Amino acid sequence: MSRALHSLVLALALALLAGCVAYTPVPVAPPSPQPRFEQSWAAAVGAMADQGVTITSQDRATGAIRGQRGGATVTALVQTLAGGQVQVSFESTGTPDPDPDLARRLRESFVRRMGR
Repeated sequence: MSRALHSLVLALALALLAGCVAYTPVPVAPPSPQPRFEQSWAAAVGAMADQGVTITSQDRATGAIRGQRGGATVTALVQTLAGGQVQVSFESTGTPDPDPDLARRLRESFVRRMGR
């Protein structure tokens, strides 16, 4: 190879290397579980309203939402787990339980409201 061609190839290789940039990764804080809790809380309250439950008390500190529908007492528990995940459960009780499918319908309404 001629010296001029050798110099041209070297110049081209250096120009290509100059265009390569390596960025240092920026540390990102893990997402806060608070927005997930708020979204789940709102969906649980909405699910109870969807099913005609009259909410009688809400306690965010314990994650408990309580209400009444007919002769049934309904409780929703919204809890943040150790990994930041949010768990929501519904329970319907009464003597005798006047609507045995109420808890299932509450879960379905909740899932719809969460967009799942």
